[in-house]
Amino acid sequence: MRSFLVDISPLRSSRQYRLLFSGQVISLLGRQLTVVAAPVQVFQMTDSTLAVGLLGLAQFPALVIGSLIGGSLGDALDRRRLLLTTQLLMAATTAGLGINAMMDQPSVAAVFVLTSANAAFSGIDSPSRSAMLPRLVGRDLLPAAFSLQILMFQSANAAGPLLAGLIIADWSLAAAFWLDSITFLVAFIFVFRMLPMKPEGGGTKAGVRSIVDGLKFVASKEQLRGAFVIDINAMVFGMPRALFPEMGLSTFGGTASTVGLLYAAPAAGALLMGLTSGWVGRIRLAGRATVWAVVAWGLAIAAFGFTTSLVLALVFLAIAGGADAVSAVFRNTIVQLSTPDRLRGRISSVQMAVVAGGPRLGDAEAGIVGSAFSPRVAAWTGGFASAIGALIVGAALPIFRSFDTKDNADPEAGSSS
Repeated sequence: MRSFLVDISPLRSSRQYRLLFSGQVISLLGRQLTVVAAPVQVFQMTDSTLAVGLLGLAQFPALVIGSLIGGSLGDALDRRRLLLTTQLLMAATTAGLGINAMMDQPSVAAVFVLTSANAAFSGIDSPSRSAMLPRLVGRDLLPAAFSLQILMFQSANAAGPLLAGLIIADWSLAAAFWLDSITFLVAFIFVFRMLPMKPEGGGTKAGVRSIVDGLKFVASKEQLRGAFVIDINAMVFGMPRALFPEMGLSTFGGTASTVGLLYAAPAAGALLMGLTSGWVGRIRLAGRATVWAVVAWGLAIAAFGFTTSLVLALVFLAIAGGADAVSAVFRNTIVQLSTPDRLRGRISSVQMAVVAGGPRLGDAEAGIVGSAFSPRVAAWTGGFASAIGALIVGAALPIFRSFDTKDNADPEAGSSS
C-alpha cells in the first residue's frame, strides 16, 4: 500500500518547498470561495448561464497577458519578490469584490473587471511558482512534487466550493470575498519567510523579445506543443463548470450548496487520485499516459451530461477530476523536464495561459451551447469532443505521445539548488 500512497519526500527534503506549499494551500482554499461566489453572484443578478460563461471569457485575455508578462518577469527577477507583490495585488482585487457585494445594488460590471484583474495577477504569479519547483526538489522528486501540487490544488478545490456554498448560504457573498482576501495575506507571510530565488545565470532581461524567445522554444519542441494542445482540447470542449449554477439550481432543483457540490466533485476525484499517486513516479511513458487520461476525462464528462441523477452526476464528475489530475501530473513533468531553468518562467507562463485560460474558454463554449440547446447537451457533446480530440493529438504528434521521462528530458532541466 505504501507504494500507492502519495510520496511526501519533497516536503521532507526541502524547507523552501514546505513554505511555498503551505502558503499556497491556504491561498488556494480562499481562491475557491471567489471561484464559486463570483459566478453565483452574476447568475443571481442576471439569471443567465450565458452571462456566467462570459465571466470566464472576460478573464481569458487578462490571464494570457498576465501570464506572458509574468513569465518574462520570472526569468528576469527574484521569483520570491515577484510572488510577494502578486499576493498583495490579488488580495486587493478580492477586497474590491467584497466591497461591491456589500452595496445595495452591486455592479455586474465590477465583478467582470475585478475578476479579470485577479486573473491577470494570478497569471503573473503562477509562472514563478512553477519555475521554482525543479530547483526546490530536484529532478528525481519532480513527479512526486507535482503529485503533491495536484493533491494541494484538489484538496482546496474539493473543500473550497463546499465551504463557499455554506458561507454564501449562511452568511453572504461578501463574506466569501473578504475571506479570500485574508488568505492571500497569510500566503504573503509564508513566501516572505523563503530565501530569494533568482533565475540561474542571473536572469534574462524582461520584455517582448524575452517573451518571443520563450514562444519560439515552445514551437521548437513537439512534446511541449502536444502537452499544451491536448490540455486546450480537454478544457475548451469538456469543461462544464459554467453549467453548474443552472444545473444545480434548476436542473437538479437544489440550492447554492448543490452548486457547491457540483464544483467540488471533480476536485474530490482528483484529491483521491492525489492521495493514491505513489505509482506515478514509476510511469515513464508520460505522453501516452496523458492521452489516455484525457480520453477518460472526456468520456466521464459525456456521461455526466446524460445522467438525470445528482448522485451519478457527482460520481461522473469525480471520475473526470481524477483523470484530469493524472493528465496534469504527466503534462507538468513533460514540460519541466523539457525546459532549462533560464526559460522556465516563460515556458511556465505559456503553460499557465493554457491551464487557466482553457477552462475560461470552456466556460464560454459551455455557456453558448448550454443557452442554445441545454446544459446536458453542452456537457455530453463537449465530453465526446474532448476524448476524440485527445486521440487526434496523440496520433498527430508522435514525439509527444512517446515521451519517456528518463530518455527525453533536457539535460539542463535536471539541476537543483
